[in-house]
Amino acid sequence: MAGNSQRKGAIRKSGKGNPTAGSGGRVRRGLEGKGPTPRAKDRPYHKAHKAVQRAEKEQARRPKRRTSGEAEWVAGRNSVIEVLQARIPVTAMYVAEGAERDGRLREAFKLAAEQGVNLLEVTRGELDRMTSGAVHQGLAARLPAFEYAHADDLLERAAEAREKPLIVALDQVTDPRNLGAVIRSAAGFGAHGVLIPERRAAGMTASAWKTSAGAAARLPVAQTVNLTRQLKAYQEAGCMVVGRAADGDVSLPELIAPDGLATGPLVVVVGSEGKGLGRLVTETCDQIVSIPMAGQLESLNAGVAASVTLYAISQARAAAPAGGAAG
Repeated sequence: MAGNSQRKGAIRKSGKGNPTAGSGGRVRRGLEGKGPTPRAKDRPYHKAHKAVQRAEKEQARRPKRRTSGEAEWVAGRNSVIEVLQARIPVTAMYVAEGAERDGRLREAFKLAAEQGVNLLEVTRGELDRMTSGAVHQGLAARLPAFEYAHADDLLERAAEAREKPLIVALDQVTDPRNLGAVIRSAAGFGAHGVLIPERRAAGMTASAWKTSAGAAARLPVAQTVNLTRQLKAYQEAGCMVVGRAADGDVSLPELIAPDGLATGPLVVVVGSEGKGLGRLVTETCDQIVSIPMAGQLESLNAGVAASVTLYAISQARAAAPAGGAAG
């Protein structure tokens, strides 16, 4: 019926209140720019984005690097001079007010100035408190907490150098001087790092630093909560694990023979002079290697045993055909 406003189409509605009318509404929004195209790694369904997510999860699972805990103090004029001469990292050097200026103190001041070490003057009572009552003779140095590498870093270091891994692991070695000597030998004979247990073992103290003659600044030292488990992980990564003991299955000359294991991925485990290798570590090793000895001497300390073994391995690798030690 004419004039019936209820009839469909009888009245043309205006654009007001109707966002789809004319060129506005969805049409206008559709013409607007959407900005630059997101990078591939920012697009949720792109394979690059998924790869980034996998890498982040893997990094989250991997433990962070450990430190040795609190900073260490070296007290006494001769000890501080030895630390500075060995180029051990020093956070600051402290001298007591009124300390006698002798030749040793002047030498310490000279070395500290050359190395850019901060020199602070404190009261004798304050120095007593900081060094826990040690005999400091009016001079002490503060060493930063040592940052240990992750055990996997040692394999990565070998891969970056395109070399077959050579890692030295220590079992039940509690003398920091032996640890320092092993680090020094490992650095000198081409090893890619040293692995030590977190508990019941020597750590990177000032004594270990000094014995390493600065090698600890060049060669990574890794810590592991469970040495046996980490050795098995190295085996799964393709490394042969050999332990060093007086009653070994094979002798060192056999290990470094042309058809021996020295030129392949290798982990050398060295025990203490008194206790040797632990039972679980011994059972984990693929082979136990002995060093032929003359006379009645039956054992060597960890530092000497590691040095002899690493020297023999380095000679075998040097004599291997070209490409034999490349990774």
